[in-house]
Amino acid sequence: MTRIITALPEISADYRALFVDLWGCVHDGVRALPEAVSALQTYRKGGGIVVLVTNSPKPRRGVEEQLNHFGVPRDAWDTIATSGDSARTAMFSGAVGDKVFFIGEDRDMPFFEPIKVVEDPVAITLTKLEEATGIVCTGPFDPVADPSALRPQLLYAKQKGLKLLCANPDIVVDRGERREWCAGAVAQLYTEMGGESLYFGKPHPPIYDLARRRLAQLDAGISDRSILAIGDGIQTDIRGAMGEEIDSLFISGGLARADTLTGVQPDADALAAYLDQEQAAPTFSIGYLR
Repeated sequence: MTRIITALPEISADYRALFVDLWGCVHDGVRALPEAVSALQTYRKGGGIVVLVTNSPKPRRGVEEQLNHFGVPRDAWDTIATSGDSARTAMFSGAVGDKVFFIGEDRDMPFFEPIKVVEDPVAITLTKLEEATGIVCTGPFDPVADPSALRPQLLYAKQKGLKLLCANPDIVVDRGERREWCAGAVAQLYTEMGGESLYFGKPHPPIYDLARRRLAQLDAGISDRSILAIGDGIQTDIRGAMGEEIDSLFISGGLARADTLTGVQPDADALAAYLDQEQAAPTFSIGYLR
């Protein structure tokens, strides 16, 4: 049964490292969440390691720049593992061929910058859908428009047998008070249409492999039993942690705020009903990271 806690220090001494989601936990897509930042700073001062594990399609450097812009201080975290870096490794290894049709916004073009970790990387060319060997999606062209607007292109791609590389498995995020669609919504639609989507962020194994490797660069002696995953995505952060057999802390005041009747804390009955509906069992839950 999920235990509701009031603050991270109640349980943090049992863990040597945290795998922490960003959007909805540490920032709201516009600014840092001060209590969450303070909790991570306190944890690190006590000797713990904070690995930010995010489904952002951005390379690690881009996420670091974004954190600085949002006001998340550098002493709140140790290292970063992004869905973007995991997906980029696959792309430059040839997962979708060398001629790519890109679905996303101009701000995500750094996704195609060269990567050093792949030996003899594939030379990627961005091209029209008619000439493509595969698709890379970092998100819809318009994040507030229904992804079903892409159905004609996806139908054509499915008929050609193209694979879609999803750089961000999230379905939606909340940017401040505005809800936006993510690449996961496009990939989900493509799969429902009969196409093949490739995933590299949470809840899928590649990003956890990357997170463990980033953690091992700082301390190679930390086992999964000593890692706590923190996130507000029940089907990404929590489902992924469950699949990796890592303890988890569910932030109910993020995407599930309305479903769990979260004010300062979740309503216990609403939380239980929501978790039962989602068939998820986080180890702990809290309204907001603090």
